[in-house]
Formats: sequence, C-alpha cells, structure tokens
Amino acid sequence: MTGAAQELVARVTDPTPDPSRIGAYLDGLAHEERVEAVRSLGRAEQRRLYAAVDGFRPVALEDLVPPSVADFTPVRHHGRNTLPAFTHFEKRFCRPRGADPRKPESLYGFNFQALSPLTGPGYFVAVPSPGRPEVWVDYRRVPPEHPEGWPEIRPNERGLSRFVYGFMVDTLRGVSEHVSIGSAARNGRDLGSWFVLCRQD
Repeated sequence: MTGAAQELVARVTDPTPDPSRIGAYLDGLAHEERVEAVRSLGRAEQRRLYAAVDGFRPVALEDLVPPSVADFTPVRHHGRNTLPAFTHFEKRFCRPRGADPRKPESLYGFNFQALSPLTGPGYFVAVPSPGRPEVWVDYRRVPPEHPEGWPEIRPNERGLSRFVYGFMVDTLRGVSEHVSIGSAARNGRDLGSWFVLCRQD
C-alpha cells in the first residue's frame, strides 16, 4: 500500500473521522495517487466513509460531468466496490444532448467492468436525489441513446443483468471535488454494499 493509500485509510478509520480532512487530503493528490488511494478502501472503510460524509458535501450532476465537458462526451469515474471479486470498475457518465451544462436534469451512464459480457453494461440514468443533496444512479431507467463507442443499450431486468442491476438505485454522496461514495439499494432495500468513485478530468 502506498503512502497516499495508507494516509487515506488512516483518516477514514480514525475513531472520529473528519470529512473535511479526508476531502482536503484527496483534493491535494494527483489523479493517479487519488485513484490508488480510493481503491485501497475496503468494505469496512467504505461503510465508515459513507456514514462520515452524510450531509457533508453536496454532490450534483454537474460534479459528475463538469460544465466544461461537451454534451455526449464520456467522463470516467474509476471505482472500487465491496463485492467479493472483480472489485475494480468504472462508471462512465455523459450529459444528454442539449442539456443545460450548469444544471442538467439527468445524466446517462453505464458500468465498465470485467464481467460486462455476462452481466450486461448496466446502463442507468442519474438524477438528483429528491430532498437530499445527493445523486441517484437509477438502473430502473436506461438512456434512449448513447455516445459512440459505448455498448448496446440493454434493459437491466433481463438475463443475468436482473441479478446484478435489476430494480436497483445507488445513492451517491460527495467526499471531495473528484471523489464520491455510493450505497446500493434494490426495491428500496439497502443491500449493505458500497462503492467509491474518482472522477478523471
């Protein structure tokens, strides 16, 4: 584990984790260090971080796809989940055509990971969370179109996709300028599963 990863883990596992110290530390890292650091967080650390940042830093759609990025241009978010295997993945987002870059109503996206040929791409529509400064990643909805180079859009309620993405909504909370932490729920029930994301500029 590198020094950046060790420091992040130490801040997250502090008896009283301070989200402002965690966010400031991540903001000071270079992209490669930041990705390596967030991908060092295991299940226990991600659970603690998700709780620690509750209400700390609002996250909006424009944080996931900055206004400076053109419509339909993919933005990569490097992640780690708390599944037993294939823990490294990416969520890739884009802003729909013609959307307000400073206040889009939704984003389109999918999951890029090693098992995609079996599980499907896991398409979703991201929207603001009602009444909370968070973002919902809603797998119950799929985009009507996608950027060139993305896989074919498939619904999440068919085949193996049903067991991985079906009826799911992830909730994203802000950690730092580039980093967010998510929790998964199916049919409104918390699954006790988390993931951390780091945006690539």
